[in-house]
Amino acid sequence: MTAPTAGRLRIVADENMPGLTTLFNDIGSLTALPGRSITRQDLLQADVLLVRSITRVNQALLEGTPVKFVGSATIGTDHLDIPWLNNNHITHTNAPGCNADSVADYVIAALAHLSHQDGSNWFTNKTAAVIGAGNVGSKVVQRLRGLGLHVLVNDPPRQQQHPTDDPHFVDLNTALSADIICCHTPLVRSGDFPTYHLLDEPQISAIRPGTLLLNAGRGDVINNQALLERMQRQNDLELVLDVWENEPRPLLGLIPYTRISTPHIAGYSLDGRLRGSWMIYQALCKFVGIQPTVSFDQLVPEPTIRAVSCSTSISLPECFNLIPLALDVSREDQRFRRTLSTAEAGELASAFDTLRKTYPLSRELRQLQVKVDKQTTATYNKLTSSQQSQPDAAETTKLLHALGFSITE
Repeated sequence: MTAPTAGRLRIVADENMPGLTTLFNDIGSLTALPGRSITRQDLLQADVLLVRSITRVNQALLEGTPVKFVGSATIGTDHLDIPWLNNNHITHTNAPGCNADSVADYVIAALAHLSHQDGSNWFTNKTAAVIGAGNVGSKVVQRLRGLGLHVLVNDPPRQQQHPTDDPHFVDLNTALSADIICCHTPLVRSGDFPTYHLLDEPQISAIRPGTLLLNAGRGDVINNQALLERMQRQNDLELVLDVWENEPRPLLGLIPYTRISTPHIAGYSLDGRLRGSWMIYQALCKFVGIQPTVSFDQLVPEPTIRAVSCSTSISLPECFNLIPLALDVSREDQRFRRTLSTAEAGELASAFDTLRKTYPLSRELRQLQVKVDKQTTATYNKLTSSQQSQPDAAETTKLLHALGFSITE
């Protein structure tokens, strides 16, 4: 099938994809629409459809349209009817890994916030289990191990294909015995390894009291009603939920039982979103046979706060204070609770979507450059006559790097 020619492309895109004008204006005519309300009528004169996860791309949307290319600026593809697209010779692509660092940042930020709030440390003497070790989960594993946690990995399809990839593959029951459980699986409803309600009532009941359960993957992986019933009976889990069943209509009764609630924004950093758009731009250029002219570095603006300096004696709790300079989960949790608590029943979906659309600008932690200043440490020790053993620059650099920051000398 002949691809449309660049310059004559008619492109319909989700208006919330950043970088649309910079990336796609020179390739064709661009129409930006709300992603959740894109209809078949909107595509009757379109060659290209660009979406995010909120647009369901299937026969009902595309049949009888001239669309030949679908690009989803997302890691997941559960909103795409891939068999139907393949059967109808429609090229499709997504952006695997585009926001993996952003989601790993969210996990670190959530654990840091709770550590600060509780006066304890979720990074010390803890076992974590990461359920789903793909592009996102593997980043979380790397970060947590870098911070000294013992990390178990539950990913049956990956273990089956690459059994030696990780020395700590475990079954789901073993994963559920960890102190921290992080869910990062795609939503799969069929096949050998379905993930829909992977954590159903029996699994939720098996989780030990005091466990921190974090979901930044797909909402339908956890049976939210069963989780609510556990919390109503016992209220003994620490919940961090960024994704929800039945989005954009989360189970309102569950929110008061959470420590952190957010509207599916863990991967919503500016960097991750721009990377998703840029990856689709690269794929579309290849599809129509033209050379890309915009690099990712050209697309990404400088962060508001570019660099900070610290001494080598900075402690882990003090490092936590750097995280909100790029990503403030507490602020978004408060905004989420305040907005949904006042939304009328019929306005819940629009309120949820508005929270995502108006999400305050956040950046990946690696955009913040941290300078480890040896001179500052020496001066401090001299002034305080400190006799205590202080971390050296290598130890401090390792800690900051594991958290996700960029390090400069």
